[in-house]
Order: sequence, then structure tokens, then C-alpha cells
Amino acid sequence: MFRGAITALVTPLRHDRVDEDALVRLVEQQIAAGIDGLVPCGTTGEASTLSTAEHLRVVELTLQAARGRVPVLAGAASNDTREAIELARACKQLGAAGTLQVTPYYTRPTQAGLVAHFTAIADQSDLPVVVYNVPGRTGVDLLPDTVAELARHPKIVGIKEATGDLNRAARLRELLRDRPHFALLSGDDFTVFPFLALGGHGVISVTSNVAPAWVAGLVDAAFGGRWDEARALHDRHYPLARALFTQPNPIPVKAAMALLGRMSGEMRLPLVAIDPNSREGLNLADTLQTLGLLQ
Repeated sequence: MFRGAITALVTPLRHDRVDEDALVRLVEQQIAAGIDGLVPCGTTGEASTLSTAEHLRVVELTLQAARGRVPVLAGAASNDTREAIELARACKQLGAAGTLQVTPYYTRPTQAGLVAHFTAIADQSDLPVVVYNVPGRTGVDLLPDTVAELARHPKIVGIKEATGDLNRAARLRELLRDRPHFALLSGDDFTVFPFLALGGHGVISVTSNVAPAWVAGLVDAAFGGRWDEARALHDRHYPLARALFTQPNPIPVKAAMALLGRMSGEMRLPLVAIDPNSREGLNLADTLQTLGLLQ
């Protein structure tokens, strides 16, 4: 179900409210460019600073705009298992195809606690779950052996693996060889090409907010065994990925979207916008111009 090039959507804001028109336009742009799926309300979507009502409205708008053309994997995570279950149930009622569930941040559970957390969500939400490992942000690492244990659950159908560690990707592939239904999705835009070469099933990308056709083309070429074409697309999009991670996500990608005129660059505190005259801001604009994205 969750395969290919999937975009971790930014959440457009204007005057401290969700910019609904900009979100609908973004969904249309993504689908028109060949993106295979959408993730609203993840890290890139600033889920941690959205109210519950805003969170569910973003999911609802994404589903309405997608109109069933691609699956919507809704972010519905919390470091409180009960709250994650409630969010996941609400996303199911809205029509989401599944939920993305990050490891509980700050509380830092043990591996046994992670198994109990994700199992409870899968059991009680009755939606497919993709688990999300990004220890650099959460402070807890979902280890490969734990992922293999979780993969036995019929409702836990994949992982977004965002460590960027290719040895980790290879180990997951080894452990999950007998579970072909379980999706291995990269969560690191820098290593999409080698991740796919190791047998990964796709990517949940930040970069594809800005350049969806490039990321979709890279994944399509890899799936078709056209590795020289995939490598060329990787080489071309790599400078953009680098420019989009000079500061914590989603600060640079929102700045890029604003430069391209697709939405405002507004964010919620404690995130603040890049100074356009800073080294990072100037590099971002220069990269977009060099790649022909900014005229």
C-alpha cells in the first residue's frame, strides 16, 4: 500500500492559521507531478505545534484534495499512547489509509515499551501503521530486531527509517526478507538512491515538497532498474537536499516554498524563519536558481 515516492507535506500557515487554499494547491501539485502518496501532519507538517482541531483539519483537507488518487498516510503520533490511539481513530473516521507513528519522544521508552506502544495503536485504531524511527529528534532508537518483532503484527505494515544509516537499512532488509508486505521507506533525503539499491520500497521525502517530479522520477527509475537514470537524478537533487537541511526541518523547506511563491514561509514558535541574508538563506536561494527552480 505504501510504496514509491511519498511526500511529507509542509503545513502552510498564514496569520497563524492553516492556509487551506495553499494546502489544497500543494496536494494538487504533488499528485500532478507523479507523487505516490502523501503524509500530512508529520515532522515536516509541524504536527507538534498544531492543535488537535487543526491537525485533523489538515488531514481532512489533504484527503478531500487527494480524492482517492493516492493514499494518505496521516501523521497521528504522540508520546502519550492513549492520545496517539485517539488521533489514529479520528484519522480513520476521516478516511486515512493508515497512520504514521513516530517513536515516543522525550519519554524515551525501552524497546519493550516501543513494542507495547505501537501494538496498542495498531490493535485499537484498526488502521495500518507505519512506524517512524528518527532518533536524532526523539532521543529513542527503534532497533532492527524490534522492528522485526513489530512486523509480525498484521496491522504494522512498514517503517520510515530516518537514521540515514545504510548498514541499518541492510540489516532491516535481512531481518524482514520473509515479510515482503512490510514496507521499508527511507526517511533521509540524502540516501534515497542507495537505500533503494539495497531493496528499499520508497521514500517519505521532504525535498519532494519543492521538487516532486525529481523525487518521483528517481524512485520510478530505480523501480524500473534504470540505475544510471536514478543516479543522475540523485546527483541532481542532492544539492537541493543539502540546502533544505542546513537548519532543522521544516525551516529551510518552508523558506524554499516561500521563495517559489507557493505559500508563506510562516512557522509556529519556537521555529523561526531563516534570515534571507544569512549564509543559509543566500545558499538556499542560489541553489534554487542554479537548479532552475527559481527564475
